[in-house]
Amino acid sequence: MNEELKHKFYISTDKSKLDIQMIHNFLQTSYWAENIPLATVEKSINNSLCFGLYEDNQQVGFARVITDYATSALLKDVFILEPYRGQGLGKWFVEYILEYPELQDVQRWMLGRKDAHGLYRRYGFKNLTEPEKIMMRLNPHVAQA
Repeated sequence: MNEELKHKFYISTDKSKLDIQMIHNFLQTSYWAENIPLATVEKSINNSLCFGLYEDNQQVGFARVITDYATSALLKDVFILEPYRGQGLGKWFVEYILEYPELQDVQRWMLGRKDAHGLYRRYGFKNLTEPEKIMMRLNPHVAQA
């Protein structure tokens, strides 16, 4: 990403800057969080380390990390709005998150994607080598997004 473009955008972890409605609108139409309720988005933001990508005061990207800041981190809900894609912002955004000072002691990072594997591989993400060691539990009493 060229420096001129980079100076036009900034990244912040200040949750008060987040455009919750824009985030919800995007997520509820995404393949991974289709029809997610606004209350669920708000609760997930309140309990995560969140990153907003901005041009001036307009939010154009979002990501969050669920973490204990030591042993594990789960990268979630990473997106850049359509008009801003293809400019290198996604690469810069992911690099910024992975280099964030408070996350430097994290031993194991995970993310779930069905696309953009090439982007994440350049930052060291790999397919699970032992998927049989990873389990998950879905709560039957909560609507799945």
